[in-house]
Amino acid sequence: MDWWGFGGKVQDTVPQAPATKNYRAKDTQPMTSASATPWWSWAAPMVALATVGFATMGPHSGTSALLALVAVPALFAAVFAAVHHAETVAHRIGQPFGSILLALAVTVIEVSLIVSMLLSSAEAASSIARDTVFAAIMIVLNGIVGLSLLLGSLRFHEQSFQARGAMKALGVLGTLAVLGLVLPNYTTTTPGPIYATAQLAFVAVVSLALYGLFLYVQTIRHKDAFLEADAQDDAQPPMPPDRRSFVLALLLLPLSLLSVVLLAEVLAHPVEDAIVRQGFPEALIGVVIALVVLMPEGLASVRAARANRLQTSLNLALGSALASLCLTIPTVAILSITMGQTLILGLEAEHMVLLILSLFMATLTLASGRTTVLQGGIHLVIFFAFLTIAAIP
Repeated sequence: MDWWGFGGKVQDTVPQAPATKNYRAKDTQPMTSASATPWWSWAAPMVALATVGFATMGPHSGTSALLALVAVPALFAAVFAAVHHAETVAHRIGQPFGSILLALAVTVIEVSLIVSMLLSSAEAASSIARDTVFAAIMIVLNGIVGLSLLLGSLRFHEQSFQARGAMKALGVLGTLAVLGLVLPNYTTTTPGPIYATAQLAFVAVVSLALYGLFLYVQTIRHKDAFLEADAQDDAQPPMPPDRRSFVLALLLLPLSLLSVVLLAEVLAHPVEDAIVRQGFPEALIGVVIALVVLMPEGLASVRAARANRLQTSLNLALGSALASLCLTIPTVAILSITMGQTLILGLEAEHMVLLILSLFMATLTLASGRTTVLQGGIHLVIFFAFLTIAAIP
């Protein structure tokens, strides 16, 4: 099974059967190639853990340039492996639970990277969580969604999805983005772009509560609003993985996540030092973290759009942004209160403009239920504007 491009297209796993929609279990057994666990998915976390062991043991101290050359690709590979195993499990349990599991797996990786940066920072105030969450929102709403709409529309002219499901996700995302990243700039109890302790606790609680309510709506109350509206009658979805691949994925997923967490801790200081040495703003650290974390999820979303499954693509993208915002802020809030560290959440003025513009354009795009190349192009322009401002404030 391969949803990102390692080993073929999504449609390559569809069995060529007669014109009937009833497939028996025994008919799918010979298709072992669709369920085989690729070697890199278990080798990547092993290499990552070996790299961590080499970096933390031995006579040397810190991370050398040679070790960094190995650690960086090992981190990317471990992230891909973790999301691959999460995707295997997700494909077995079906939608929309699969998209939720993928989003949670990605968020665990993101939170681990942020916590590593927070623990390694000697400063009393930190904005790494704000920068990473904002970057994740911008990458999802403009980069992933924009590229998915552009490539999908180039291939299928127009694509449709269920606007009511997408708008529910966007409503939660917009509400919590403003509460978490904009409102701190205008509170007066504590001066500066930060929340008072009671205010921070309130935002953390409502973030978890609203995310839980959204999951209830997505999985139980209005589950049909998040399913493909007009699946093709003559197309069959990729076969789910067999039991052996499913069990292996369940075992390898926590191992992959652990390797990402430990390797991120090793690379925290070198990455931060490299960005500062090159004269780039520290906010770019959050962009790097978000890009690393969302890369495999983004590829999965783009491939779903190119397979004319735009609803699944949007579920993956918006679910990742929601999980990032709703779970990261409560986690770092608890950590900052416990450590007595000031958590900077309020965005800079130019970033607030980009956030409001992104939410406005996403509303126009998702409200219609149909997309074209123009909408994808608009979102990509906003994404490149975000990257430009991040590197050149």
